[in-house]
Amino acid sequence: MKNWVGILLFSMLMHFHAMAQTDTVLSLQEVTVTATRNKQHMLHTPYSVTRINLSEAERFQPRTSPEALMGTMGVFVQKTNHGGGSPFVRSLTGNQNLLMIDGVRLNNSTYRYGPNQYFNTIDFFSVEYIEVARGTGSVQYGSDAMGGVIQVFTKDPAFSEKTKWSGHFIGRILSKDVEYSGRTALQYSSRKFAFQAGYTNRQFGDLPGGDSTGIQSPSGYKEQAFDLKLKWQFNPKWTITALHQQDQQKNVPLYHRVALENFAYYLFNPQVRNMSYLRLEGNSSFSLLSKMSFTASLQRNREQRNYQRNGNINRFVEEDRVKTIGLTADVFSLFTNNWSANTGIEYYADQVQSSKQQITLLNNTILNQRGLYPNCASMGNFSLYSMHHLVLGNFSIEAGLRYNALNIKVDTAVVKPSSFVFNGALSYQLNKQQSLYASYSTGYRAPNIDDMGTLGLVDFRYEIPAYGLKPEKTMNSEIGYKMQTKKLQSTVAFYYMHLTNLINRVQLPGQQINGYNVYIKENNQQSFIRGFEYIFQYQWNNGWQVYTNGAYSFGQNTTRSEPMRRIPPFHGRTYLQWKPGRMMYILEYLYAGSQTRLAQGDKDDNRIPKGGTPGWNVLNIHASMDLNNIILRTGMANIFNQDYRMHGSGINGLGRNLYISAQFRF
Repeated sequence: MKNWVGILLFSMLMHFHAMAQTDTVLSLQEVTVTATRNKQHMLHTPYSVTRINLSEAERFQPRTSPEALMGTMGVFVQKTNHGGGSPFVRSLTGNQNLLMIDGVRLNNSTYRYGPNQYFNTIDFFSVEYIEVARGTGSVQYGSDAMGGVIQVFTKDPAFSEKTKWSGHFIGRILSKDVEYSGRTALQYSSRKFAFQAGYTNRQFGDLPGGDSTGIQSPSGYKEQAFDLKLKWQFNPKWTITALHQQDQQKNVPLYHRVALENFAYYLFNPQVRNMSYLRLEGNSSFSLLSKMSFTASLQRNREQRNYQRNGNINRFVEEDRVKTIGLTADVFSLFTNNWSANTGIEYYADQVQSSKQQITLLNNTILNQRGLYPNCASMGNFSLYSMHHLVLGNFSIEAGLRYNALNIKVDTAVVKPSSFVFNGALSYQLNKQQSLYASYSTGYRAPNIDDMGTLGLVDFRYEIPAYGLKPEKTMNSEIGYKMQTKKLQSTVAFYYMHLTNLINRVQLPGQQINGYNVYIKENNQQSFIRGFEYIFQYQWNNGWQVYTNGAYSFGQNTTRSEPMRRIPPFHGRTYLQWKPGRMMYILEYLYAGSQTRLAQGDKDDNRIPKGGTPGWNVLNIHASMDLNNIILRTGMANIFNQDYRMHGSGINGLGRNLYISAQFRF
């Protein structure tokens, strides 16, 4: 029955075709770059891409960057713990999606397969907008973009003719001690120089679930973040941008370990991410070097895990540190009025330090052990790419190629995987408001240090190293329809993704360590995912707006003749908005169907209820008032206090809760 939803919606959109013919004013302010590396209007982009602007996301008051993606078309957010949040794109997550900030890769050599918490280390208060490119990205940005690319763009200081200072303060409180957040930011601008700085301090209490769950303890944690960004236009053609941001989270509990796995405690303490980059951007009168961008980046990630099982005489402290240096160059060339290209080179180098201590509680004796990863492991990641953009009448063509080579050193093993990937996409403008598109993209994920060098407890398994792994690969085909007028926006997309060489954990029969079954990774499976996504939005002249989206995917492991693991159920968002003057009211409905198609790995996962995850429906209400220098927001989450869980999550969603937020601008 669900398969008919897309067909019925497509028929409904065709019904609006005549109306689109009479409305010639386009709403084309939305410009994307992630899908093509070239600024392009949404309607003309021949891929599935969604842009979440800060002003749009703030209406729903998301707590974190992952939660800002909840309700986004084609994105499903799993939460292993309250301090996490792992986006699923086209039913893939973890290191099978590429995360980026301002064109710099966040994924490093220790990003884990399956859900992880790393997207939550991006302070949402520093974000200007987020772009999600689904089903493409390996040619554009390299390894890991199998499901797609999620790219965060940070707030950008703007130049001004007159020197001026400005700033703002944001405070937010949720009832039941769920959240206390404060953010202060300062901006300076002049004709050639601008900067902004911000500081965020947050405290999250234990998360209350719905009507039958109660307080989920321990789940609360603390977070502090700082960001600084400056721009200097030292001549009319060249600009330097510098950014530094750091985020530190303290005492982040892994709730399901305590609730389900007999741990006295399991904490990420601390979880730290530091990132700096320096970018030089400019243009020239030489058409082959029309625009140029050169970026040098440095990232430092630190993850410390502290845990003890009930009844164990030892506690453990594990720590992983990853330093990543990045050097990238991109050149935009104009060959003719209709033919342009982005060509570039990228290099990222990781150095990994990993350690583990066993501490005896009786006398605090410390025994140093091998860490989760081999200490001093390294990975070099080198790429060359070229993407071409052609406009031929009503047709737009995108085509590109990337070569990627890696050099990975793990223990005594040296592995050098490489891949060629390509993509091609065609868009046809039916008229000024409508387009059809088709695309074909190959993707890949090179095995990293986490795949090959892991030794220790992961999820509910004990994993040992595997050195002979090859890159995972995908082939994604897609067709879609887009409409965008002054009042109406709609998109329908159908896709099929074939996955080969999938890296999978395989249990070693009869082997256990500390009561956990032992697993090793192998390239031993093929799968496919097919599905559809849709969005429909209509706005009346009197301030009313209706919006709805939905996504469905069907994943099958053809090697094992069973469903793929962690496939999200049918899910989406619908809301009704009314904006009379300075006020805004939103009634929001989030939903997900049940997921009973389970792989054996899902059945073995203690975070998934026996028989599958039940469907759920959550109703939220939001209200805001804009008084120029003051914006007041309030609302109630989960009005009917429903108990619910995102499929595969280790903690239930927020129960009924009231929030109050205020932003003061000066």
